[in-house]
Amino acid sequence: MKGTAAASPVRPSAIQLLTPEGERVEHPDHQVDLTPEELRGLHRDMVLTRRFDTEATTLQRQGELGLWAPLLGQEAAQIGSGRAVRDDDYVVPSYREHGVAWCRGVDPTNLLAMFRGVNNGGWDPAGNNFHLYTLVIGSQSLHATGYAMGLAKDGADAAVLAYFGDGASSQGDVNEAFTFSAVYNAPVVFFCQNNQWAISAPTEKQTRVPLYQRAQGFGFPGVRVDGNDVLACLAVTRWALERARNGEGPTLIEAFTYRMGAHTTSDDPTRYRADGERAEWEAKDPILRLRTYLEKEGLADEEYFTSLEAESEELARRVRKAVRSMPLPAPTAMFDHVYADGHALVDEERAQFAAYRASFADEEA
Repeated sequence: MKGTAAASPVRPSAIQLLTPEGERVEHPDHQVDLTPEELRGLHRDMVLTRRFDTEATTLQRQGELGLWAPLLGQEAAQIGSGRAVRDDDYVVPSYREHGVAWCRGVDPTNLLAMFRGVNNGGWDPAGNNFHLYTLVIGSQSLHATGYAMGLAKDGADAAVLAYFGDGASSQGDVNEAFTFSAVYNAPVVFFCQNNQWAISAPTEKQTRVPLYQRAQGFGFPGVRVDGNDVLACLAVTRWALERARNGEGPTLIEAFTYRMGAHTTSDDPTRYRADGERAEWEAKDPILRLRTYLEKEGLADEEYFTSLEAESEELARRVRKAVRSMPLPAPTAMFDHVYADGHALVDEERAQFAAYRASFADEEA
């Protein structure tokens, strides 16, 4: 009827096992049965990950890192999914999966070395089955799909978990990965952390339908999970990985969460987001949610929380010390591994660069 405003799109419900008030709820298809120790372990993972992330942001502001991509608010999505992975599974991150790296046993200081510019990623991907960070938006989804196709050809009983954000879902690489994974029934799980902002572009400027529904067009299931509910993220990712290992093909998980901080430390979210939006999501804080449940159920006492606080501060001290004592690479080191067996042109460029640097010493003399 003329003059009637268009109805707002209805936000689909997400799979949830723990409400923002810290109450356990049931879901007919997804459940987890965890011991008190396992529940405290998930809480500890999130607390330590957040403290590390906060320290990294501070170090960047102090000039110790060139850049940092904070994960503030996304701890449940990362820890829940990260703890669903088996040792023989392979994880392909983007550049913000610091919590997943923690779950895979990657030393946090290795993450910081890359952002400090002293190496190109200081861990062996084969050592933790955790790939190097990928800064090219969306390309890692293709890498993950190819690796998963290789696992299938080898007959391996393992799966691949690939991470990307809502912004990357608009990239051609991600859509090509969806096509290949579906056609070849690859054992891969696509985990999209929808933090609702691709830098300054909101999700509604990228898609007319919820992101998880895109999977239907490629012929595999998609589900939306409460990305601030660590239990739901754990349950749904376990389910999807098991599907993949059983030969049932790919799954798209959309973890509906919120980036409470900046996209990176070079971004100012106050220029494009309202303060009230963040306040709304602070009430859904993933760490507070699980802590409330632990306290209500008598599964953690004050001694536990005090001890965890001390552990988190010790982690921050270790990180600060490690970053400030990292040796700087030789200026010519950037030429060392361009080719595995060397290359005449690279050798020539190295010599030219060395001569250029030496010219400054001559001028000073």
